[in-house]
Amino acid sequence: MIRKLLLGVIVTLLSFITKQTLGQTSSADTSEQRIAMVHIADAYNTAIGQQSRLYNGPEYELYNPNIKGNAYFQDVNKFSPGTVNYDGLFFKDVPMMYDLNKDVVVVLLYNKFSMYTLLNERLEHFDLFSHHFVNIIADSLQTNAGINAGFYDELYHGNVVVLAKYSKSLQTTSISNTIDTYFSSSKSFFLKKGNNYYSISGQAALLDILKDKKKELQQYIKANKIKYRRAPEEAMVAIAGRYDELSR
Repeated sequence: MIRKLLLGVIVTLLSFITKQTLGQTSSADTSEQRIAMVHIADAYNTAIGQQSRLYNGPEYELYNPNIKGNAYFQDVNKFSPGTVNYDGLFFKDVPMMYDLNKDVVVVLLYNKFSMYTLLNERLEHFDLFSHHFVNIIADSLQTNAGINAGFYDELYHGNVVVLAKYSKSLQTTSISNTIDTYFSSSKSFFLKKGNNYYSISGQAALLDILKDKKKELQQYIKANKIKYRRAPEEAMVAIAGRYDELSR
């Protein structure tokens, strides 16, 4: 009975602080309330223990070890601590891997042995290796939105948003009657401006979308010796940030 009462109080406080945070305009107040939310979420997770909402998803099976390479983000095929916002709650220090082939987050069960997959529809966002991934769900997309549903690395968030999509797929090759299976990696970039998403194939495509400040951005790129081909992520973040400054 005490356990249920404790959980009820924690959930109520968490809900109240969430509503208050959304209504705040002061960054200092918002920061303090976020810290309070983390502490309450930790208390909630401790109170419910093995019954945590985080332990909710299908069992996960590892790939055949004979496949060359691996399916995981940054090629890290071991569980590393991350944070997730799952089923409306925040969890930190979660042992996890991000499977780029299946586009799912794999976590380790409380017994430190069983692996399972978080349900994508309940996973709002997560952080891993200092990267912030957001879930773009199909219901939020318009027809011909220019982007598919899934998890995207949010490289920059301002008036415009820069996103990166990392993927891996299984490929096979046949050499001398021997079939090899391996993971092939790919990466693509997107820009959100207003309610629209745009696929970015290069610097020219990016500047075409930001054409209202194109001349100023070209001058900025030249003055700061920005090389898009050499480091597209850094270039897109710098250009998007400058665009926001010019648009104020």
